[in-house]
Amino acid sequence: MNKSEDLHGNVPDQFPIALLIIDMINDLEFPNGGRFLKPSVKAAKQIAALKQRSRDLNIPVIYINDNFGRWRSDFKEVVEHCLKDGVRGQPLAELLYPASDDYFVLKPKHSAFFATTLDTLLKYLNVKHLILTGISADICILFSAKDAYMREFGLSVPGDCLAADTTLHTKMALTYMERVLRADTTHSSKLDLESLSRNVLSAAG
Repeated sequence: MNKSEDLHGNVPDQFPIALLIIDMINDLEFPNGGRFLKPSVKAAKQIAALKQRSRDLNIPVIYINDNFGRWRSDFKEVVEHCLKDGVRGQPLAELLYPASDDYFVLKPKHSAFFATTLDTLLKYLNVKHLILTGISADICILFSAKDAYMREFGLSVPGDCLAADTTLHTKMALTYMERVLRADTTHSSKLDLESLSRNVLSAAG
């Protein structure tokens, strides 16, 4: 892929697809957070495997995260909080500890796009297709998918890489995203990243 000539050289190789990991660095210390733990750990294991496959192909990995009201913190501090403060969500941070060359975006609301730098980052990475993973399937993932669709990104939302407070809520969100937003909900193990990249490049140009 070509090197980006923008953002003062701080964005490396361009790529047609990107993996978004949404709200998985999460302390789960909120009402009903306990209901998220088991499905979120299950999803985190699948996301970790998908992330490794993505990195092997130089697909950009972007962590999108709430700051949980910690307005004076940065992403590194959020990670350390989840790892060291004895919080419910510690296993998620252990499974999905960010690498030094992963990207991160802090968001103030549900959508990964609302009042964030994500649009700019995706533009300079030349991304056309997004793989959305994380929690909660029926809130932050769904809101992000809607905003991505309106921006004409292609969407993959692997069903085994999502979690919500109930299985029903996850299934309902997946059904909606597949029907209305034309998202591919193929499970991550069956997602052919190399073919997807070639197909996106071919469609773009």
